[in-house]
Order: sequence, then C-alpha cells, then structure tokens
Amino acid sequence: MTIIVTGGAGFIGSNFIFHMRKAHPDYRIVCLDCLTYAGNLSTLSSVMGSENFRFVKKSITDREAVFKLFEEEKPDIVVNFAAESHVDRSIEDPEIFIKTNILGTAVLMDACIKYGIKRFHQVSTDEVYGDLPIDRPDLFFTEETPLHTSSPYSSSKAGADLLVLAYHRTYGLPVTISRCSNNYGPYHFPEKLIPLMIANALNDKPLPVYGKGENIRDWLYVEDHCRAIDLIIHNGRAGEVYNVGGHNEMKNIDIVKMICRELGKPESLITFVADRKGHDMRYAIDPEKIHRELGWLPETRFSDGIKKTIRWYLDNRDWWETIISGEYRNYYEKMYGGREVL
Repeated sequence: MTIIVTGGAGFIGSNFIFHMRKAHPDYRIVCLDCLTYAGNLSTLSSVMGSENFRFVKKSITDREAVFKLFEEEKPDIVVNFAAESHVDRSIEDPEIFIKTNILGTAVLMDACIKYGIKRFHQVSTDEVYGDLPIDRPDLFFTEETPLHTSSPYSSSKAGADLLVLAYHRTYGLPVTISRCSNNYGPYHFPEKLIPLMIANALNDKPLPVYGKGENIRDWLYVEDHCRAIDLIIHNGRAGEVYNVGGHNEMKNIDIVKMICRELGKPESLITFVADRKGHDMRYAIDPEKIHRELGWLPETRFSDGIKKTIRWYLDNRDWWETIISGEYRNYYEKMYGGREVL
C-alpha cells in the first residue's frame, strides 16, 4: 500500500506519518509538502532516508508536479493535510487560503481520478460549522449541522469540503472527510494557543489572550486524531463526513492558567488583548457517528495530554526555539505587538 500524505511536514501531518509508520510498517509513505512557514523539515528528521518513505518538496497547487508524482508512485490512498490554517493570517491575506485550500484540493482530486486511487481523504475542521452559544452546553456539532463559516480560513475549508463531496457525486471519486476539533500535542507550530503560551511562559514573556479568554474549544490530542484518520481511510464509508472530537471542552483562559501552574509561572504574565474579528465563541463536536460506525473514541484526557505536551516542549526546546527566532518573530510582533491591551 502506498499513501501520499500532503502537508506531512506540518503539525498533524507529521504526527500522522509517525503513527502510520508504527501502525503499518509495510506501507510506503510519500510526503508532499512545499514547506511554507508552518512546514518544518526537521520535524521529519527521524524518518528521512528511511525505507518506504519519500519526501517531495512541491505545492499541491502545482498541477504538473502533482501529476508527475502520482505517475511515479501510483498511490492507493491520498490524505490531504496541506492547508493554510491560521485564522489571523487568513484575515490578513485571504487569497493564499483560497488558492491552497480550494484550488490545491481540486488539483489533488483531478490526479486521483486520473490514476484511480482507492480513497481520497480530506482533513477538515469543525470551524466550518461556525460557533455555538456558550449558554447552550447541550448543543454540539454533528455531521448534519449546516456550514456557517466565520473567517476566510473556515470559508476556504468549507469550500474544499463541498468540492470533495461534489467530486464524489459527479465523478464517483471514493472520498471521505473528517472534521476535527482543536488538536494539540508534539510539533505544534508556536503561533497556536497552547505552544505559544508554553514558549512565552518559559521565556517569562507576556501571555496574550484574546478578549477575556472566555472562548471555548473542544481539544483533541493529536495521536487520537491520527488513529481516527487511520480508521476512516481503511474502514470509513465513501462519500461520508466523520466528526472527530475530544470531549475536552475548555475555556482559553483556563488552559493558559493551567500551563502557568504546570510550569510554575505567575498568572500575572497573562495579558488580555483586543479580540480578533469574527471570533467564534464555542466549538463542540459530537463524535457519535465515528464511534458507532468505526469504534473510535478519544483516549487522552486533556489533563493528561497537556502534561505530555508541556513535557515535549521542555524536552525539545531546540525545535521550537529555532522557529521563533526567525520569521515567526516578525509575525508575532505584527499580530500582537500593536493590539490594544485590555
């Protein structure tokens, strides 16, 4: 079995590659990644040069390169993680999100049709559903929840999802889609909430929290997510969407305070800054369908997963310190440096 994993040098994609090499050591895995700011080749250093693994530095929007790769590898399965994925960046520059997340997905599926793959899997997000009211804890996103996007990022992901389902209906392409809640764990790029707070706290820097930090997210440990995708690509029904949630709802401010406690840092580091535009208040996924059909359930409680994540960042300072010393520092100053402190 040969699997092409796009965006495999990113956070979830790299963890998926590690999971698949352990779970299916006889599979050939080809990583296609153009190494934008969030793609880090050092993340894959442990598998580079390994048997049954190949890395290709190309964009999913490069039709000629994608078709050439499919011709060479004749993949059985394609798992598409490749995406521009940060909401703040999408507000600053929507065009690249449309190009990568929608047009790039179309290029991949065109190649899948030509070369007759067995499964194309699109990794999506719960953000395509919009948000839920904080005062209704009984409400959850299901696969039937209408799409109601809030940002250029979530709109581009919703557009890609609709395109994937259209390719299934129009061309008979065997597709599946997973929509996950917020992931966390090793190799998480330090622009995201948890790694950003860990890195800043370790350096005794301010911890910028949007608004009052009341926004609620459902957190999913990345290894649990990888297990879910593994099940879906092998046993999921073609043409179906599967929600993958962690049953770990947390307020942003409570997570930041938890990180401070774990690292022995004062909460006085917390700095409330002006909220982002169109900030969703609550995400919560009902994963009943994937549990019922495929037997999946999250195994990692947030209280355990956050400790494992903090330990990883303590043990792998070289990985993230290299990142924040360069281009990311300029981005950080742009996003947070000029925001009004509340």
